[in-house]
Amino acid sequence: MLKEFKEFAMRGNVVDMAVGVIIGGAFGTIAKSLVADVLMPPIGLLLGGVDFSNLFVTLKDGATAGPYHALADAQAAGAVTVNYGVFLNSVISFLIVAFAVFLVIKAINQMKREKEAPPAEPTTKECTFCQMTIPIKARRCGHCTSELVKSA
Repeated sequence: MLKEFKEFAMRGNVVDMAVGVIIGGAFGTIAKSLVADVLMPPIGLLLGGVDFSNLFVTLKDGATAGPYHALADAQAAGAVTVNYGVFLNSVISFLIVAFAVFLVIKAINQMKREKEAPPAEPTTKECTFCQMTIPIKARRCGHCTSELVKSA
């Protein structure tokens, strides 16, 4: 059983998929940091100093009554909250990752199309008499001077 699993796991597609999952997880972390640490602070500053990670609605107060000035305060008090700012950050992170994946897929498809390009039309043919290579439009062989029969 272990031998069969090893054979399955070492096939090219499984190893490629595992590498993709690991790189995808790392890229997701980078995208999350890009959104939370680089993109959202200037956007929040432009919108009047809004910190998107602290946007929430309190559904039920916790042990100490609100209002809570930060999400961490509400969570520390045990309040029930809808954290729409965190959700907004997650949506933006997803869009960045989806866009990056789209670019990768587009590049891979373009490489496949280039690889599968049809072969160029032939520019030479063989003389039917002496078997030497001659231009495809030739009517007489330059090697044996035989007159060639026009082929379709």
